[in-house]
Amino acid sequence: MQVTTEERAQSRWAAGVIPYKQMGYWRPDYEPDATDVLAAFRITPQVGVDPEEAAAAVAGESSTATWTVVWTDRLTALDNYQGKAYKVVPVPGSDPPQYIAYIAYKLDLFEEGSIANMASSIIGNVFGFKALKALRLEDIRVPREYVKTFQGPPHGIVNEREMLNKHGRPLLGATTKPKLGLSPRNYGRVVYEALRGGLDFVKDDENTNSQPFNRWRERYLYCMDAVQHAMADTGEIKGHYLNVTAASMEEMYERAEFARDLGSVIVMMDLTVGFTAMTSMSRWARKNGVLLHLHRAGYATYARQKNHGMNFRVLAKWCRMLGVDHIHSGTVVGKLEGDPRAIQGYYDTLRKDFIPRDGATGIYFDQDWVHMPSVMPVASGGIHAGQMHQLLHHLGEDVVLQFGGGTIGHPQGVAAGATANRVAVEVMIQARNEGRDYLREGPDILQRAALWSPELRAALEVWGEISFDYESTDVPDMVETPMPVVS
Repeated sequence: MQVTTEERAQSRWAAGVIPYKQMGYWRPDYEPDATDVLAAFRITPQVGVDPEEAAAAVAGESSTATWTVVWTDRLTALDNYQGKAYKVVPVPGSDPPQYIAYIAYKLDLFEEGSIANMASSIIGNVFGFKALKALRLEDIRVPREYVKTFQGPPHGIVNEREMLNKHGRPLLGATTKPKLGLSPRNYGRVVYEALRGGLDFVKDDENTNSQPFNRWRERYLYCMDAVQHAMADTGEIKGHYLNVTAASMEEMYERAEFARDLGSVIVMMDLTVGFTAMTSMSRWARKNGVLLHLHRAGYATYARQKNHGMNFRVLAKWCRMLGVDHIHSGTVVGKLEGDPRAIQGYYDTLRKDFIPRDGATGIYFDQDWVHMPSVMPVASGGIHAGQMHQLLHHLGEDVVLQFGGGTIGHPQGVAAGATANRVAVEVMIQARNEGRDYLREGPDILQRAALWSPELRAALEVWGEISFDYESTDVPDMVETPMPVVS
C-alpha cells in the first residue's frame, strides 16, 4: 500500500516519538546556500543505529529538535530553522565505524558577533546524545556575511610587526621558568636576562595569575622595569605578556589597564576565561592599542582525542573571529601533540585570507575571511635552537617561536640561551634569503654558526640530539601523513 503525501505529513505531526529523519533533519537532496553555516561532524553511532539517523539526530539536536514531536514547531518557519544533515561519508578503516556527517544551518540561527551563541548552538547539548558512542566537530564553514559581524584580531600580523618594527623573521619568545614559585623580583630578573639576550618577548604562563608568592601588581612592576631596561640596552622594542586572567571581568580590566599604564605593548589571557570574556578583552585591546595574546589553556581536554570533542581548527576559527592577536597553535617538532599537515591547516586558518578545502591538511570547507586581519600563531613546548631549520620550514616566518626551557635551561645562563636562539634564527633566515636548501643544510648551518657563537655551541651540545618522536593521535583521514625527519 502506497503512503500519500498527506498521510506522511499527518504522521510527522502525530503526537509521540518518530525518527529524526522523518522529522525532516535528513535532507540528502539539500544544496547548501552560500550563506549557510556548514559543519562536519565525526559521528560514531551506537551499534544498530543507522548513520543517516544519527546524522539527522545531530542536525536536529543542534538546531530545533527535541526527543518527541511538539506541535509548536508549526508556529515557526520550521524548514528554515531546521539543521539539515545533507551528506554522510564513511571514514575509511575506522573501527568501530565512524562517519563524517555534513550539516547545514541557516544564518538566522546565530546571533551576530557572538561566538558564545554559536558554540552553544553547534556544540551545546548534542555531545551527550545516547544514540552516539562519540561525536567530534571537525570543521565549520563560516559564511562571509557572518564573518563580517565580528571585529576579528585587535591588530593582526601586519600591524603587530609595524608596532614592534620587526620584519622578515620569526619573533622569538620564552615562558618564564619555573612558571610558579618565583618572587616578583626574581621573576623580573629572568625577564630582563631573556630580553637583553635577544628575545623579543617573554611571557607569563597560563597559571601565573596572582598567587600569594607572586601577586600580579608587583610582578607587573618588576617585569615592566625589566622590559624598559632591556629596550634601553638593545635599542629594540620588547614586550612581556602580562597575564590578566582573573576571577572576574572587572579584575581583568583592572589588570589590563595597569599593564597599559606601565607601557606594556601586550597582555595575555587564558582560553579558560571563556568566549564572552575573550571577546570583551579583544575589544578592550583594540580600543587601547595593546596586543592580545591567547594561551589555549585546557584546549586538549576536548581537542586531542580523534573520536570525541572538537578539533582545534574550529577553535582557531572562533578565536580569529572574536579577535586575538596571538594563539598557541602547535610546533610539529616539539613535545606537544602536532601532526605536521594538521598543524599546517591550523596555521593556514589563522594566517591566510582564503583557505581552500584540503583533505590533506584536514580542511573540510573553503573558508573566505573577507580580509579579516590574521592571527600570529605561537609555537611553544619542547623546542630548541637545534630545530631552527625544521621550525622555519614547517611554520614559516609569521610565527612566535617560544623557547622556554630552551632559553632558561642554557648552561651559561638565561641571556646566553636567548642569544643562542637569536643567532640560530638569524643564520637560518640568512640562508633562506640566499636561496639555500636550509632544511637539508640546517644542521651544518648551525654548526658553522656555533664556531663563532659560544652560546649556540653550548645549546647544540646540550639539546642538539633531543627530539620528541611520538605517533600523532589526530591525523587527517584523507591521506597518510609522514612525520618530519629529525636531522
